[in-house]
Amino acid sequence: MHRAQNTGIWSDGHTAVRTIRIERAGLDALATAFEDMNGLGGAFHRALDILITLPGRIVVTGIGKSGHIARKVQATLASTGTPSLFVHPAEASHGDLGMIQKDDAILAFSNSGETTELGDIATHACSSGMPLLAVTSHADSTLACAATVALTLPAMPEACPMGLAPTTSTLMQLAFGDALAVTLLRLRGFTATDFGAFHPGGHLGARLRTVRQLMRTGAALPLAHPTTPMRDVIVEMTQKALGCVGIVDDNGELAGLITDGDLRRALDHDLTTTLAKDVMNLSPLTTRPDLFASEALRVMNERSRPITSLFVLNSQQQPIGVVHVHDLIRAGVG
Repeated sequence: MHRAQNTGIWSDGHTAVRTIRIERAGLDALATAFEDMNGLGGAFHRALDILITLPGRIVVTGIGKSGHIARKVQATLASTGTPSLFVHPAEASHGDLGMIQKDDAILAFSNSGETTELGDIATHACSSGMPLLAVTSHADSTLACAATVALTLPAMPEACPMGLAPTTSTLMQLAFGDALAVTLLRLRGFTATDFGAFHPGGHLGARLRTVRQLMRTGAALPLAHPTTPMRDVIVEMTQKALGCVGIVDDNGELAGLITDGDLRRALDHDLTTTLAKDVMNLSPLTTRPDLFASEALRVMNERSRPITSLFVLNSQQQPIGVVHVHDLIRAGVG
């Protein structure tokens, strides 16, 4: 296989660096445009007014490189709580217009605003009274003129040396789509918990699982009363195999904790007469059921002597579960 010679790789004015700087200038221009309430900023707010009260979905469309960006924007919208779907403009002309409902809005990406393939879907939106939001770099284009709201991005040079390959323009479209999705996320009050519900798979999904989803409950809880003899505490600890026993008072509140370390230190005593209250730790580390499992693991590991189990308490300080480090690791949190 041919290898490029080291000499001369950077002879073209550091092309890679030049590309990034041109594209960064495009992003800077886009950020400035968002601040112009007589231009993109004002149009963006009008679009938000439409989308935040939209009873249907955002139908995202585009073709070519703009189509690839549109697909990514749609995926981001969907994953952050905004109902949406992607419709290919060519397929829309051959039956997929039926996927679009009267309560939807069209979000069309086209740098030139003259993309022929968008004609049918734009016409369908206008004839059906659906909002048509056009993301383009040409305010006087056919698409922009037909749109309910024209979201005109700054016309900036492409990073391609020939000025032909969509580079800066597609990066700006992508940034615009992210800005729209994140703004809608905030307006909808979308939380990390909501995000976790939409991403149950993989490492990300594991990190966003809560303690409640992974804790052991019911008969699996190792519990005893403060007046329980230590020999019975040992039996409870052995049977539940979590290396600890929670000590609960007459109100069902967690009064203390006995770990296997506490147990070893108690072996010098008469276990038939020593009671749980004589051995228990009065200030055990606990957690809440709504805490992210990844945060619970961090709490376990940040101690000078890492702990393996955390009792989970409700608002009345009563134990409702136990989360063990092995449960977190098996779930992919670690």
